[in-house]
Formats: sequence, structure tokens, C-alpha cells
Amino acid sequence: MIKSILSAALLAGAFAGAAWAQEDAGRAEYMVACAGCHGESGKGDGPLAGVLDMHTPDLTHLARDKGDGTFPFEYVLWMIDGREIIRAHGSEMPLWGDRYTVSAMAAEESSELPEARELFVRGRILSLVYYLESIQAQ
Repeated sequence: MIKSILSAALLAGAFAGAAWAQEDAGRAEYMVACAGCHGESGKGDGPLAGVLDMHTPDLTHLARDKGDGTFPFEYVLWMIDGREIIRAHGSEMPLWGDRYTVSAMAAEESSELPEARELFVRGRILSLVYYLESIQAQ
């Protein structure tokens, strides 16, 4: 009985730690890749927002703006990636999929997996998407 309780506690701690690490990685990625334009809070008030020729969106209302209150996970994923479905975003936003692909070459060289580069890119993009989901205004 005690072993079962301890095992369950360890598993719960591991999952909580993984979720915390994912959000922390996403926040760090956001601060490097997005906060310059979208601001540290995600409200569209970053230091570069004023020099752009477009309105910088408030990323804390993506779920509200969708209309039904659900976070548009897949849309945000493809918007950030920009390599395939939503090419060039129709704006000044960088194609993060392309940028991350360049930086992923080192990960690919040190791996035996042929998919290492794409896994690295998708991991960085997913960490951003999960972070953006976590900062949605209620």
C-alpha cells in the first residue's frame, strides 16, 4: 500500500515537473523570440512595436478573439512556424520555422536520428504555443 502511494506521488511529481519545465522553456523562448514586438506581457507593447508598419497583436486574447473561448492551438502553431500552411504570415512576423531550422543543424549533427532537426524545430515552436496558451486572459 505504501509503495503504491509513494509510486503515485513520484509519478505526479514527475508530471508536474515536466509541465513546469515545458512552461518555463516556453516562457524563455517567448522572451527571446517574441517579447521584442509583443512585449513581456504579450499585450503587443514591446519596444519594437512602435517601429513596425503594422499593429502588433495582443497575444493574451487569442482564445477570446476566436469567438468560442478556446485557444486556437493549431492556428497558433502554424502561424509561428510559417513554413507550410501560413507562409509569411501576411505581415512582418518572422518565419520562426525557418529560423529555428538553421539553429537546429547542430542538434542534427549530434544525433543519429534523421528527423532530429525537425524535432528540434517543432519542440521550440510547441514550447511557444503552450506558453501562449498559458497566458490567455480569463
